[in-house]
This record gives sequence, C-alpha cells and structure tokens, in this order.
Amino acid sequence: MMAMGRIGIGLLAIALTSGASAAQAPAAPAASARQGAPSQPSPAPASTGQAPQAPAPQGGAAPPAEPVGFTYNPEGRRDPFVSLVRRGTATRAGATDAGARPTGLAGLEVAEVTLRGTVRSREGFVAILQGVDQKTYIVRAGDKLFDGTVRTISQNELVIVQQVNDPLTPVKEREVRKVLRQPEAN
Repeated sequence: MMAMGRIGIGLLAIALTSGASAAQAPAAPAASARQGAPSQPSPAPASTGQAPQAPAPQGGAAPPAEPVGFTYNPEGRRDPFVSLVRRGTATRAGATDAGARPTGLAGLEVAEVTLRGTVRSREGFVAILQGVDQKTYIVRAGDKLFDGTVRTISQNELVIVQQVNDPLTPVKEREVRKVLRQPEAN
C-alpha cells in the first residue's frame, strides 16, 4: 500500500514537470524564428496562466527597462496631509497659533468681534466693535480683521467678507453679517 502511494506521488511529479516544460516549449521556436530572417509572427501560445513575453530586440542588447511606478494625480482630490479634525481653523498659511497674530483689530477674527453700535458720519457709517479682549474698536468700510475685511456698514448691521481656509470646500470667501439688534420674536 505504501509502495503504491510512492508510485502515485512519483507519477504526479513527472506530470507536473512535463506540463511546465510543455508550457515553455512554444517560446523556444519563436525565439529561434526571431534570430533568422523576418517571417510571419508566430501564433499566440495557448492560455497557460503566464503573461506573454515582450519580443527581444534584434541587436542582441536589451533596452534599459523603465521603472514602473505609481504617480499620484491630485486633481480634484483633497490634500491627504491636511487634518480633517481641525478643518478651517487656520485662516492664513503658517498663522495658526495665537503668538503669530498682530495686535489690535488686525489680530481679531470675525467670530471674535461683536457689533456694539453704529454712528453716522459725513463719509457714511462707522461701527463700534468689541473684541474678546474687551476693548472697543471703531471701524470703517475697508478696515481689515485677521480673517476678513469690512465691506459695508449700515444703520443696523455690519457686513464682513471672511476668507475661508477650508480644504474641503471650493468657496474661498463668505459674507458674515453682524446685526446690532436682533428682531424680537413674539
């Protein structure tokens, strides 16, 4: 019984090696035909599970193989190195910490100011803003904040154009309205 098992394994090994040499056999005549005079291309070998080989050049020297690699095309995709947790918090490149901000009105963000009043002057309206530092600032149209610019001031509201730095949205700026008095709901 044990001898029968050895014979079966031996026959299996012979069948596997003869199958591998038969799969390589069609490549040999094609190589010899390429070295001689140009002739018709040989038919494609039967599907053996192996990829077809590229023909060798006639000069005998193989061309230098180009490195095959992956190139990343970022068109239409977000930057994979930008954090999604703190998205939109950095308003200017490199100015994310409080130490990099200028002092005064230019160092305050739009969300950090509240409208306390408006005054009519000869040139138009001016607004009185209060910052998180509990200081009051008088602003005119065109004055700059850390992340925005005052666009217009009217009797009851202030419009600021805020620069948005959010990598997930195509919008680069938005209007923020600060209202002096909220309408009372009855």
